[in-house]
Amino acid sequence: MHFATILLISLGLAMDAFAVSVSSGVVLTCFRKRYALKIALFFGVFQAVMPLIGWSAGLTFRNYISAVDHWIAFALLSIIGGKMIYESLITCEKEKSCNPENIMVLLMLAVATSIDALAVGISFSCLEVSIITPALIIGIVTFVLSFAGVFIGNKFGSIFENKMELIGGLILIGIGIKILVEHLFWGMK
Repeated sequence: MHFATILLISLGLAMDAFAVSVSSGVVLTCFRKRYALKIALFFGVFQAVMPLIGWSAGLTFRNYISAVDHWIAFALLSIIGGKMIYESLITCEKEKSCNPENIMVLLMLAVATSIDALAVGISFSCLEVSIITPALIIGIVTFVLSFAGVFIGNKFGSIFENKMELIGGLILIGIGIKILVEHLFWGMK
């Protein structure tokens, strides 16, 4: 898989963490850089670990589904992207009222925003993509965007959060279509 594709997937996956980071920046009562670092670290680590878990799980059944792996990758990326687009169009005040300074809240947010990365890890396994480099890139991109998101949220409020999740969803669906087209028409892997 090309670096540009991995980077686009990373950006797509990081958008929900970015949106939650922006929300966290909005609700932080006493803003400090260490809060931004803690939030970014949680989101980045979980986004890096979940594809590893998904990839490992995918190894157990990859041989049974190799004939339809491109359809599975397309379906998973489309479902994840569609979910992100849907969530960008609805307002969730409950999420915004959570206190990101609480470690349990932060843990739940990190898990919730990284479930998509688990599914991408399964897709990578089906497509026989090596996982270490993509997992590191996903984690680093998420860390950087989450760190920036806290600052943006603190300065500009919730102007960007829904738009970024929408863009992330469209990116993931586009990559799913690209994988499907390559396999169907050009027999590439």
